[in-house]
Amino acid sequence: MKNRAVVVIPTYNEKDNILRLVDEISGIVPGADILVVDDNSPDGTGDIAESASKTRPNLSVLHRCRKDGLGPAYIEAFRHLLKKNKYGYVVQMDADFSHSPKDIPRLIDAAADCDVAVGSRYTKGGAVTGKWHVARKCISQFGNVYARLVTGLGIGDCTAGFKCYNARVLEKIDFNRIFLNGYGFQIQMLYESKRNDFRICEIPIFFNERAKGKSKMDITIVWEAFISLLLMRARDLFSKK
Repeated sequence: MKNRAVVVIPTYNEKDNILRLVDEISGIVPGADILVVDDNSPDGTGDIAESASKTRPNLSVLHRCRKDGLGPAYIEAFRHLLKKNKYGYVVQMDADFSHSPKDIPRLIDAAADCDVAVGSRYTKGGAVTGKWHVARKCISQFGNVYARLVTGLGIGDCTAGFKCYNARVLEKIDFNRIFLNGYGFQIQMLYESKRNDFRICEIPIFFNERAKGKSKMDITIVWEAFISLLLMRARDLFSKK
């Protein structure tokens, strides 16, 4: 497998961020490709990215017909990339600058030593910057404690959306087993990585509250993750009997 990296960015109404993010990533990791996965954004994000790809050879766009969640968007992107069989590392990140492109090289380097490198807010040296509402902080911290208890994952930031996968991890994971969405998807991908005996390491990052656009998190996503994690563990426990 080649050592080339690709950065996957799912988008929905991110017209104010996408081109600046693409150009910043290209400047920091000039050898990496970028795949924007757009869920038919009403604000034209997909069209903006498509137009930009004409003058940016490292940029491509995967257009999806509707918005049906983070998990399906990533899975479609992963399957698309695996068919190409040209990347050694796959980075996933948000489009809103909550994840700093400057951390991408550190994640790639870490994934060369372990199998999945997690950009972590909740390991030593990591932090959340900007103004987070108290309720959101509590939900995030409780969610990670809950995820560790249910899954047995021994990491601080189970819900992290900033990761780098060694391609061999994505080749081994059965995406048909992935049924969670939103933050639950992030947890289940780590759970499946561990279930397949891959190593997971945490790299401290500063998570920045988005400056532009609207957060996609709502109570539905949180509730789905809470219930679905129990269903996921129950499925595996009973399947072993």
